[in-house]
Amino acid sequence: MILPELEPIIEEAKMEMDLSIEFLKREFNHIRAGKANPALLDGIRVDYYGSQTPLNQVANVSAPEPRMLVVQPWEKSMIHPIERAIQASNLGLNPQNDGTLIRIPLPILTEERRQQLVKIARDTTEKARVSIRNARRDANDAIKKKVKSDSLPEDSRFAAEDQVQKHTDDYTSQVEELLKHKEHEITSI
Repeated sequence: MILPELEPIIEEAKMEMDLSIEFLKREFNHIRAGKANPALLDGIRVDYYGSQTPLNQVANVSAPEPRMLVVQPWEKSMIHPIERAIQASNLGLNPQNDGTLIRIPLPILTEERRQQLVKIARDTTEKARVSIRNARRDANDAIKKKVKSDSLPEDSRFAAEDQVQKHTDDYTSQVEELLKHKEHEITSI
């Protein structure tokens, strides 16, 4: 049985693990798979009158075709800064400017590029795993401190640590499932 004094520690660890899953999902949106997805450009920042602004706040991004992204700036003067930002983004994209909007054809992924994307996905997944393990470590440390400072029974510490470990295992399996899905998405033609 978990004592009420230890429950907030477990809940906080769970929230941190949730954040790790959200981070992983967001990062996976930036990794290109088979078809065009406007979220691919979410990480791009544009110089908008001296401040770095997210692309989706200065333009409309859409995917009218499976292998084409279209960026339509809200101000015509933003076309060149947006084009430069996309080229500098290191996504391997070649934007084409026609004066009113920017078309970004997505090249067919080569086998080599697919392997690079899988490697990036695995690296990102490892960051999420580390974050989950750090949340577990922090929770276990806090539990030990709380048990010692409040003179709680040792058994409650073990029960709370077991609960934290169960959450860690659940979140780690979610991470593995997300990676498996993303790898399949990247490698399927």
